[in-house]
Amino acid sequence: MADEVRLRDGLEPRANLAATADSLAHGRAAEPHATYAALDLGTNNCRLLVARPSHDGFRVIDSFSRIIRLGEGIATTRHISEAAIERAVGALTVCSDKIRAKGARRLRTIATEACRAADNSDAFLQLIERETGIRLEIIDRETESTFAVIGCSPLLDPKANGAILFDIGGGSTEVVRIERPAGKPYAPPVKGPWISLPLGVVTLAERFGGHDVTQQSYGAMMDEVSGHLAPFAAEHGNDLSRMHLLGTSGTVTTVAGIHLGLPRYDRRKVDGLWMSDGETDRAIAQLMAMSYQQRADNACIGTERADLVLAGCAILDAIRKAFPLPKLRVADRGLREGMLVEMMRADGVLQSA
Repeated sequence: MADEVRLRDGLEPRANLAATADSLAHGRAAEPHATYAALDLGTNNCRLLVARPSHDGFRVIDSFSRIIRLGEGIATTRHISEAAIERAVGALTVCSDKIRAKGARRLRTIATEACRAADNSDAFLQLIERETGIRLEIIDRETESTFAVIGCSPLLDPKANGAILFDIGGGSTEVVRIERPAGKPYAPPVKGPWISLPLGVVTLAERFGGHDVTQQSYGAMMDEVSGHLAPFAAEHGNDLSRMHLLGTSGTVTTVAGIHLGLPRYDRRKVDGLWMSDGETDRAIAQLMAMSYQQRADNACIGTERADLVLAGCAILDAIRKAFPLPKLRVADRGLREGMLVEMMRADGVLQSA
């Protein structure tokens, strides 16, 4: 149980970070050159961005990302485990230190599917606030999909009518149809119908296995995702002319890194990359041909995701099957960027468009 987990040795309770941001937390005007922080505690990852507004958006001044597998075993136990809580406390302590060091006073700190699903999430959130000073907000799936749209929509092809945006998470996958207003090729895209699938890389890998993935188990994972996605695709997968796929997740960025043959992951080469259908096929086939150890040794994957990446590829392939579009644009951005944009727009330091 979360409330039974002991404090780590030497870790002192911290003042609540949310209290230090009260002057900005209720829509009051931001100070000039204010610093913003957006934190996303997902089922698999803990991610932080700290940024300041700039003339054309925002400038990232610090960041953090760590795989913590918060949702490990939740599908079976309905509980966040003590080991996962310890990993979360360690990662969020680093985030708390970074937020304080950069003087961020406008915060949005969210938790997603693992905390939505766990029976002990309330006790977990209380423990996190007590130990790290971070007050996490569990957002619903619609809010999660909205943040993904805000964060990724700058990568929509300006000549396209729209895109099928997807975010493959650890415990859920969001799929959204976004479109431009008719006759306005450079207008901001509008979020349309969406679905949140109760499947992610952690849940699929735990159910079907992630170390030794055969063509049969890979097909079974695809079928599982396709069954959940089919009604949405049947209703909203029509008239895909001049549209493309727009994907954000560790799965998609890993596929891009494999396609590029990167000796180590490089966000500058991946974010915004276009991949054809054939290029995506070949990258996934290359991943399927690797052993678990080969995936673990690959610098674009690593040991922390070697047992998850093929589950993610199965989700990606199910989405590609449901929405057969010739091009995929890769986004190494998402919820955190969406939160930063939303806060800066609310404070009037970033134009809505």
